Amino acid sequence: MTIIQRKHTNQRMSKIVIHNETVYLCGQVGVAGTSVAEQTAEALRRVEALLIEAGSDRKHVLQTTVWLADMNDFAEMNAVWDEWFEEGYQPARACGEAKLARPELKVELLVTAAVIK
Repeated sequence: MTIIQRKHTNQRMSKIVIHNETVYLCGQVGVAGTSVAEQTAEALRRVEALLIEAGSDRKHVLQTTVWLADMNDFAEMNAVWDEWFEEGYQPARACGEAKLARPELKVELLVTAAVIK
């Protein structure tokens, strides 16, 4: 039987799900009402904290989906993103525009990573 671990679970979701040495994080956002750069940096800080708790780190990110409320913010988000990943550890990535859960949110990150062995 395959074990699935869920952490920080409420009635709607888990912040972390671990299955077959793969970590799945719920969508991470920054502080509403701040700039895209600030929201991206905060979302990445939250991603890193959850990854560490799950036994992973930014070097083990496999795939990320980036949702922007406005694709005009693509360059500003990428400026923060490009600084966060060490050269040679960039994940597979998709980026699209979407209406986010609250209008003051500008970016949301959906991350999948490998557990560190």
